[in-house]
Amino acid sequence: MKSTSISARDLFDQHQERLGLRWMAGSRGADRVLEAVDTVARRPSLAGYLNIIYPNKVQILGTEELAWLDALDSRQRWETIAKIIEFRPLAMVISKDQPCPEDLRIAAEESDTPLWCSPRRGHELFNHLQYHLARKLAPQITVHGVFMEIYSIGVLITGESGAGKSELALELVTRGHRLVADDAPEFTQIAPDVLDGACPELLQDLLELRGLGILNVRQMFGDTAVKRNKYLRLIVHLTRPHLEPQATGTGMERLVGDLGSRRLLDLDVPMITLPVMPGRNLAVLAEAAARAHILRIKGVDPAAAFMARHSHFLERAQ
Repeated sequence: MKSTSISARDLFDQHQERLGLRWMAGSRGADRVLEAVDTVARRPSLAGYLNIIYPNKVQILGTEELAWLDALDSRQRWETIAKIIEFRPLAMVISKDQPCPEDLRIAAEESDTPLWCSPRRGHELFNHLQYHLARKLAPQITVHGVFMEIYSIGVLITGESGAGKSELALELVTRGHRLVADDAPEFTQIAPDVLDGACPELLQDLLELRGLGILNVRQMFGDTAVKRNKYLRLIVHLTRPHLEPQATGTGMERLVGDLGSRRLLDLDVPMITLPVMPGRNLAVLAEAAARAHILRIKGVDPAAAFMARHSHFLERAQ
């Protein structure tokens, strides 16, 4: 699992235009970094309105927060500002282009705490920064395989080196499906039950095949042959039977398929295993696996229906 982080400079540069951010003080703190692990040190809090009990990583100062500071006597105000600075927030943001209190500006400058100002309202700053910080600092993992969109669902194709993952991906692209990432897709857990898969910038639009080298899928098949990101819903694992131990099961897999799951981060992803053998059309099998998974999501289970029908015939025969 990757360790994710973001610096104050990166956060400012990424959202300066969208939020109209201006640097008021503490420019020397541009390299201050927020690590993903920092969000669990206390109650998780990324961006939010000024809170000195459970401080946010990005403290937003709206009209009410500045008015509250103004209502404090000089000693309380000094102690409060000192406590805010002591928690080392990634940045402080004043909303609606309100005048920056001089004592706050001086404290930010002396402590190298980034202090920004924005014309946006507090709730706009909160919603935008909270969403982007949560996504940026979400748990992330890189998996060896090819990530595809097949019949509108995200399917990760995995297997041993040389099992034919990239060849299968190319065949699926020619059949109208879309490539997300080859070799090293990155998955981010953006919600308790959602893994969002994307391609590293270095590998964008590229597919590597033995004998052909690197192919640019977008240039060869057009813009509709690639997709920027997709939620992972199914893993198709390719195996070569001569590398696998002999099966000792009861044969139920002949009815329900070789179904299982693989744990990625905190989520168990459904997985189906397909043996790679001469004469098998893996593209058709992968499409069928995707269609069958879509049916299972809808509650349709052909194996259960068959066993119920079989039991019914046995009862009639008695």
